[in-house]
Amino acid sequence: MGNSYAGQLKTTRFEEVLHNSIEASLRSNNLVPRPIFSQLYLEAEQQLSSLEAGSRADNEEEEEEEEEEGSESSSPPVSYQMKPPPEGCCTTDGFCQAGKDLRLVSISNEHIEVPSGFLLVGAKSPNLPDHLLVCAVDKRFLPDDNGRNALLGFSGNCVGCGKKGFCYFTEFSNHINLKLTTQPKKQKHLKYYLVRNAQGALTKGSVICWKGAEFRGRQPSSSTCSSTLFQLPESSGLSGSTSSEPLPAANPSAPTGTQQAAAAIDHIPSTAAFSSTVYNGRESPKQQLVKNNLSALTRPSVLGTLTNSGPPKKRHKGWSPESPSSTETWNLQPNSQAPNRIKNDGGSLSSLPHSALVGPASSPMLGSGEPVSVPDNLLKICKAKPVIFKGHGNFPYLCGNINDVIVSPLLYTCYRNSQSLSRAYEQYGASTIQPISEEMQLLLTVYYLVQLASDQVPLIEDLEQIFMRSWRESHLSEIRQYQQAIPQTFPQVPSQITPVTSAQLPWLAGLAASSCNDSVHIIECSYSLAEGLSEMFKLLIEGKLIKTNYVVIICASRNRAIDSCIVITGKYQARVLSESMLSPSDYQKEVNYQLVTGKVETLGSFFSTLCPEGDIDLLLEKFYQENQGHISSSLSASVNKPTALNGTGATLCTSYEIERHQIRPFQLAVAQKLLSHICSIADSSTQNLDLGSFEKIDFLICVPPSEVTYQQTLFHLWHSGILLELGLEKEHLTKQRVEQYVMKLDAEAQIKFKVFLQNSMQNPHTLFVLIHDHAHWDLMSAMHSLYPQTELSTGLVDRLLNCREVKEAPNIVTLHVTSFPYALQTQHTHISPYNEIHWPSSYSNGVDLYYENKKYFGLSEFIESTLSGHSIPLLRYDSSFEAMVMALGKRFPRLHSAVIRTFVLIQHYSAAMMAVCGLSQMKNYTSVETLEITQNLINSSRQCPSGHGLMVVLRIPCTPLAAVAYERLYNVRERLALEDNFEIILGNPNSGITIGKHFVEQLKVWQKIEDVDWRPQTYLELEGLPCILIFSGMDPQGESLPRSLRYCDLRLINSSSLVRTTLEQELGLAAYFVSSEIHTEKAVVNDVLESDPEKLSSTDNEDEEIATEGSTSEKRSPMKRERSHSHDSASSSLSSKASITAFCSESSPPLIGAVDMAKSPHHVLNNSAEETTNNYERQKQKVDKGAQTTISKHLPLLTEQLDTKQNIKSAQISITSSSSSPFSSSSSSSAPTHSSFILQTSQCSMTKASKQPPIVFLPKLVYDIITSTDSSGLPKSSSLLPYHSVMWASSFRPLMSKMMTCTEQSLYYRQWTVPKPIHMDYNNRNEGRMDTFHPRRLLLSGPPQIGKTGAYLQFLSILSRMLIRLTEVDVYDEEEININIKEESDQYCHQPGDLWPDLETFKKMPFDYTIHDPKYEDASLICSKLQTINSEGSSMSRREEDMYTRRQTTRMRLSKYAAYNTYHHCEQCHQYMGFNPRYQLYESTLHAFAFSYSMLGEEIQLHFIIPKSKEHHFVFSQPGRQLESMRLPLVTDKSEDYIKSPTFTPTTGRHEHGLFNLYHAMDGASHLHVLVVKEYEMAIYKKYWPNHIMLVLPSIFNSAGVGAAHFLIKELSYHNLELERNRQEELGIKPQDIWPFIVISDDSCVMWNAVEVDCSGDRKSDYTWTERNVSLKQILQHIEATPNVTHYALIGMRKWSSKTNSAEIKEPFSCCHVHDFIMLNVDLTQNVQYNQNRFTCDDVDFNLRVHSAGLLICRFNHFSVMKKQIAVGGQRSFHIKSKVSDTPVSISPAQYICAPDSKHTFLAAPAQLLLEKYLQYHSHRFFPLSLKNYSHPVLSVDCYLNLGPQIAVCYVSSRPHSLNISSSGLTFSGLLLYLCDSFVVASFLKKFHFLKGATLCVICQDRNSLRQTVVRLELEDEWQFRLRDEFQTANAKEDRPLFFLTGRHI
Repeated sequence: MGNSYAGQLKTTRFEEVLHNSIEASLRSNNLVPRPIFSQLYLEAEQQLSSLEAGSRADNEEEEEEEEEEGSESSSPPVSYQMKPPPEGCCTTDGFCQAGKDLRLVSISNEHIEVPSGFLLVGAKSPNLPDHLLVCAVDKRFLPDDNGRNALLGFSGNCVGCGKKGFCYFTEFSNHINLKLTTQPKKQKHLKYYLVRNAQGALTKGSVICWKGAEFRGRQPSSSTCSSTLFQLPESSGLSGSTSSEPLPAANPSAPTGTQQAAAAIDHIPSTAAFSSTVYNGRESPKQQLVKNNLSALTRPSVLGTLTNSGPPKKRHKGWSPESPSSTETWNLQPNSQAPNRIKNDGGSLSSLPHSALVGPASSPMLGSGEPVSVPDNLLKICKAKPVIFKGHGNFPYLCGNINDVIVSPLLYTCYRNSQSLSRAYEQYGASTIQPISEEMQLLLTVYYLVQLASDQVPLIEDLEQIFMRSWRESHLSEIRQYQQAIPQTFPQVPSQITPVTSAQLPWLAGLAASSCNDSVHIIECSYSLAEGLSEMFKLLIEGKLIKTNYVVIICASRNRAIDSCIVITGKYQARVLSESMLSPSDYQKEVNYQLVTGKVETLGSFFSTLCPEGDIDLLLEKFYQENQGHISSSLSASVNKPTALNGTGATLCTSYEIERHQIRPFQLAVAQKLLSHICSIADSSTQNLDLGSFEKIDFLICVPPSEVTYQQTLFHLWHSGILLELGLEKEHLTKQRVEQYVMKLDAEAQIKFKVFLQNSMQNPHTLFVLIHDHAHWDLMSAMHSLYPQTELSTGLVDRLLNCREVKEAPNIVTLHVTSFPYALQTQHTHISPYNEIHWPSSYSNGVDLYYENKKYFGLSEFIESTLSGHSIPLLRYDSSFEAMVMALGKRFPRLHSAVIRTFVLIQHYSAAMMAVCGLSQMKNYTSVETLEITQNLINSSRQCPSGHGLMVVLRIPCTPLAAVAYERLYNVRERLALEDNFEIILGNPNSGITIGKHFVEQLKVWQKIEDVDWRPQTYLELEGLPCILIFSGMDPQGESLPRSLRYCDLRLINSSSLVRTTLEQELGLAAYFVSSEIHTEKAVVNDVLESDPEKLSSTDNEDEEIATEGSTSEKRSPMKRERSHSHDSASSSLSSKASITAFCSESSPPLIGAVDMAKSPHHVLNNSAEETTNNYERQKQKVDKGAQTTISKHLPLLTEQLDTKQNIKSAQISITSSSSSPFSSSSSSSAPTHSSFILQTSQCSMTKASKQPPIVFLPKLVYDIITSTDSSGLPKSSSLLPYHSVMWASSFRPLMSKMMTCTEQSLYYRQWTVPKPIHMDYNNRNEGRMDTFHPRRLLLSGPPQIGKTGAYLQFLSILSRMLIRLTEVDVYDEEEININIKEESDQYCHQPGDLWPDLETFKKMPFDYTIHDPKYEDASLICSKLQTINSEGSSMSRREEDMYTRRQTTRMRLSKYAAYNTYHHCEQCHQYMGFNPRYQLYESTLHAFAFSYSMLGEEIQLHFIIPKSKEHHFVFSQPGRQLESMRLPLVTDKSEDYIKSPTFTPTTGRHEHGLFNLYHAMDGASHLHVLVVKEYEMAIYKKYWPNHIMLVLPSIFNSAGVGAAHFLIKELSYHNLELERNRQEELGIKPQDIWPFIVISDDSCVMWNAVEVDCSGDRKSDYTWTERNVSLKQILQHIEATPNVTHYALIGMRKWSSKTNSAEIKEPFSCCHVHDFIMLNVDLTQNVQYNQNRFTCDDVDFNLRVHSAGLLICRFNHFSVMKKQIAVGGQRSFHIKSKVSDTPVSISPAQYICAPDSKHTFLAAPAQLLLEKYLQYHSHRFFPLSLKNYSHPVLSVDCYLNLGPQIAVCYVSSRPHSLNISSSGLTFSGLLLYLCDSFVVASFLKKFHFLKGATLCVICQDRNSLRQTVVRLELEDEWQFRLRDEFQTANAKEDRPLFFLTGRHI
């Protein structure tokens, strides 16, 4: 059982071995493949030493491994049936049957009796992968160190219940509840020896070496070994989780490929020296260790294990040669191709920092070979814990004092990753390119380490880029076609890389290291790394590595691959790297532990020994006693004085202002971009957002759980006025109401969020915007909470914002807002790249895109200031501080550097305060930088008459340390009696701001606040307060700082956590808006700066210079910039001056001395002039806004300032005379004089601070990363890992480019980063879906503090306005015209309250010929005898220009009964529209319908497109399904839910905008609606309206006007009426009972109104009326119910107008013209036709024909129709252009006609349209006598043509028995004969009288009929014709022009 025997035949099948051999040879370095038969028989084992040897495991063992894993196999494992346990015994996993706990974690500290000869071992239970079960086993049955000599069988005891004597492992496994499904074998389940550690606790030891597993040599053919790191959730095997495409010819030591997330497969090169058995593709015992002990991996004390490698024997195991593997759980890098999820047993494995060249804190890795003993007292001797990075190959055991070393696998992971080719190359077929060799990797690593400076720390990103570049250069020709060349990053790497052999490697590495002054030491070993490590420890103990920072240990021999590791021995580097392995929570815990246990006291006592005068506290106490009473009065005098302000305000500082809510151009632009994205989501065909269905906006803003951020957001929300604007709140807004709209993501968030969700469900017509501000803050997956005990809010964002309700709610839009969007831009992001909105650039090609009066200073501007040529860098580091920290770090190696740094900085601040207060000896105990900060802080309030001062932010991330710092600084301030001079504020994210009463009173005075209980709640409200703000919390959470911020001290930020978001977030605190310079002043200031080099290096002028320099820096040529040598103030010329002038820089009240005044007068005056102007602008804004009434007392000052502004130019040239001294203004003067004002404003420190960005102090390490650039010109920080919960998809990625826009950066991260399992987006993968993006999720990103809050609040405002606009419509709102021409009669025929007309009464009503519709304002007046008297005066007064003015509209809110266009989508009408995604697009059928019409002289063939859903409206013939007729109801039918009249809507050019959705207008009633379209528009209309019936006009009508559509609608309807009468007559129904009405509606009718009349007054004539919106259904049903309705030929309604008066509706029914929306009786009007040729006024023409035929036209005055203004389609779609050229040339109406046979340009337009347009504009040429001659109209026979508003017409019909006006008293000024038919005869015309000289116009189809008409009508008897009076429309002959002849009456 425990041994293997030589010569034994393997049980492996021949085919399998053959397959394996072929596969191995394909991947082997060796040219000769291994003989198959030599594999079939085991070779005799040779006793080799532990360093050289190896033999393979027999197959029996391999199959055991397979069975254990239960993976997919060609043959299923033999099932094993366990014996049922005895009744009543315990069956819990991890306990024995006696119920005793056996788990190692539970009993590790208990005393366990172990009999002699027995050992404690750890057994693995398949049901408890995270635990080991403790067992006592007789060591005779366990193998020796070589894996041999184990006795067959088993003997063991239970350590739980003490039961002894188990002789069979099967029996024992039952007792300890292993619950196996396979045959129990000790080799499979007894895995580890258990040993006691230094504390006596039982811990996992080495792996039990069954069959020499730990001492096998590598086989040449081996390339990789698959080791499953995590069990998959679905099954225990790999089950298809990995890619199995083989790599054709890759180097076996370098598999390319996809890293598997589901099975993190470790790859180790074949030539590496391993002593491990090949386990047929399954896990080796040590890999099982990783599996069993995952939970332990996160503990700082445990190190990861080494993996063994070997080739798999079966491909079906899920192994692929390109699958790299990893047991380093903290460095998993899954690629997006991996389909399965990692089961993250450890919970927080992937959360650990990945950015520096480090891994998590861990104890020695298990290795192989002889153990290496770590010396005792290593930490004590070396003053640092060495960090060992496992490199290539095998790693030895470490034993002994293992707590003093740290082992990390990160370098190994980097090596492995750099050997995997990225998918980007694979897809181009580049996978045949050999990866970089191991030797070259190691050599490049040495090159890299050699060029690192002594204060630099290695970065993994640097190494990855080196490998990338090296690989690219060696394969440049193959790659060039795949990817643009990456520029050189590291010049140290040789450009042409030749292959390096393992023999050359140590020599080359030594050569490289020889030039670095021993900072890199190379150790070469012969046999194993163990000897190299031992030597390294020896050298460390002997102190021979003091100068050495890195030790590279290489073990290379010819017959195997290299082993290597790198040891970081530099104290600084080792400290930084080891500390960066701590997670944020571990970091906090460690610091807390050191504070609580008092370890820091040694540091305090050390500090006290530094001061020669003794302890600082004693000095302070002594100082306090000596100066009590004296110092406080002198110091606080200047502070206390300003609080008692004098009445005149002369000495007040006027520069104070807290910025209220103002929208800047940028914010408006961003808000509009957000709005356009929302609109594009709504407009997309996916219908994910139906904007048309929302009536209003609601919102919720989610902010991090910082009290200050919360209050700050409330503050912005309150002052924005958005709640009132959106109508969410009423006028009297309370703070409690505002709080409903902002949610802190803390423990109480869920309650508020639940209310939000309920509101969204209850209000489907409200659009809810969920704004996630500071969106990068908590991206933890709800399933993987990193700190479950400490952070209650962790994972809240995922739980709330990603919940199913939010994702599925159609009325919730989520907007993520952040300055650092990188973590939301991974391969698994929810946000579409099209839904990202980036803050726009301020300038493009040197041009300002938006004018802003402030300049933004962000990260790039801060970096810019460090370049040479700038006056003073804004980013600095403090070298004396760094030096002291480094020295103390060596002295106190066990203290965390955060503790040391904090204590040193507190010490510096304390000493600086003491120095400023007079203890000058303390200057030596602080740094120049800290002294400058402290002094400017203390002196700032003295320099301003109002006591305004500066803010200093001291950033201390660790909360306990912040509390210590606060307590210490507070105490020092009290002792120095500075408590009234400046405040110290502890800014804790979880609590509000606490400041002293004295300072609260000051702020209240400055801000003019009278509320007694007021306290500042945001940092913005601390504007002008001199203070040190200790800003704590691991991350800033969106807090904004005031404009009085002067110094941002970031020296204590955690510099080991090198993640892009973290660094940029810290620097974002200092982001700042600076008042822009006035353009006229810029040149002068720049002159001073450049001409006065001495000023540049002095601190005195620092405040005046920086802002200007920054603003002009963009204009400099980038080629000329150089990095300045040092921005460390201690070594620069700046600081030497700074130290000399440290105590006079800002302390003396006169800011500018006389000498300076003389030196640069321009400079002084410019600054003050600018300040003056800015103040004036500010005050002006305040006054304009009317925000504060108190401004009025400053009005005299404003006028003075105005004068000042005008005098700037003169002031720049001549300095004002010295007679006006700085403070000479008397108390009675209302404003200071010009020069005193200048000086007074210049003195306020806060004013200066607001004009320049703050100065930022950084740790040296961070400073170097921020200010150094890579080859692309980007700061190095940009190439860091973007966020701690994401990782690179591949180390094999291109560099980012400086030219990348924000969008391109986003796409870069989306391609190259993947979320870790702890990230909330981890599960968002493609699962058979095309798209993982959420359709209603947007991301707004912009630099910190730039105004994103204002932008999204503005977005809410304009979104709300747009929604209101969407629910509104522009309708025509015009008064009826020609009202005064109406018959004025008091005898009304009906009562105001009558619902229907009385037929007999109505017949007596006269017809009103006059047109009252305002759209015909420019049409000819129709005269009747009644109106001739009145018409003259009114029409004469119409001005010509009025005709062409734009028609009046008004904006109306759409009611629920409106008609809609295609943009409206709602749940109710989805089915009606045919767009419901649940249904297929509605099928339609095309039906031909023919009828003959004699007037056209041919048969008309129409086509119906009828959707399946509408076929019930039609009758089809049974056998052939031919369309027979359209069903018509009966006159007697009555139904509430049915409209009897079919509705026809003729339309052209309005497929999108036509209002054809009548679902809501009809209130859901069943109705028949037919769209009448032209043939060429059929397809587009069918696309937009798939569920509507279409009537397609014949192609001959493609260029016809609306008259043709009306004509065909009417003729078709009459023909259909006949068909229906015939059909239903057979059913016994009388013909007159068939409903004869149709509705003809315009495509712009949007709403309908009804007037309700109340006649309940005392007298009959008294009535009141109201108008309201009603449904079309109600109106149509009302009209259809009219008594005797079939006796009316035309029924219509009023055009709506807001100016309708009582007189218009007093008569409920009129007999007059009807337009736009009519009910037409096709039966009565059978013989009256529409003119099919007409384009305009065809309804007026038809109305006149109907009336003259003696038929009734009734207008319901109580109903009105609203017509929407639609800018496209309709009549506008006819464009008259030249037929000759395509170029659009405007053609005037005068050119529409020409003389026949002339060479006039022909026009491409219908002849009828040209005629109508010509007559409308130029008819006065034909009828000169008629112009404005309203009493002598033109006689128009059988037609009405518009001759323009200045000519009146009189209509007569030539039909016999027709009704015409009496013309006996009328004399006409002209005669118009248009296409006369046979009814017009000569005798008819002779009845009428004409003026002498009256003109005649005869219009015919051709010249022949023109002459025939003249002859037939005997026109030459009375009319004189000339040849030149013949004209034609400007059409070519083929377009059939119309001809006219004009003549004069004789």
